[in-house]
Amino acid sequence: MPQIKSAKKRVKVTAKKAAANKAESTALKTAIKKANAAIDANADNKEDAVKAAVKKIDQAAAKNLLHKNTAARKKSNLAKKLNKA
Repeated sequence: MPQIKSAKKRVKVTAKKAAANKAESTALKTAIKKANAAIDANADNKEDAVKAAVKKIDQAAAKNLLHKNTAARKKSNLAKKLNKA
């Protein structure tokens, strides 16, 4: 356990940020899975699901949860899969 006041604060801040990043990352993965499932099932809302997933990907890239090239790759894969369906 930290003894210094600033170190104690860093522990709290780091835990809070880690929890926020974890929640954002989980939401991103869920959106991508929903989009893939909608495309696979040929659902009526597949365009909306992909649009929502792309928005989540962009938000994650803006918050530095994803590298910009990783975000571009994920969006490209979703678009390719949607156009193929």
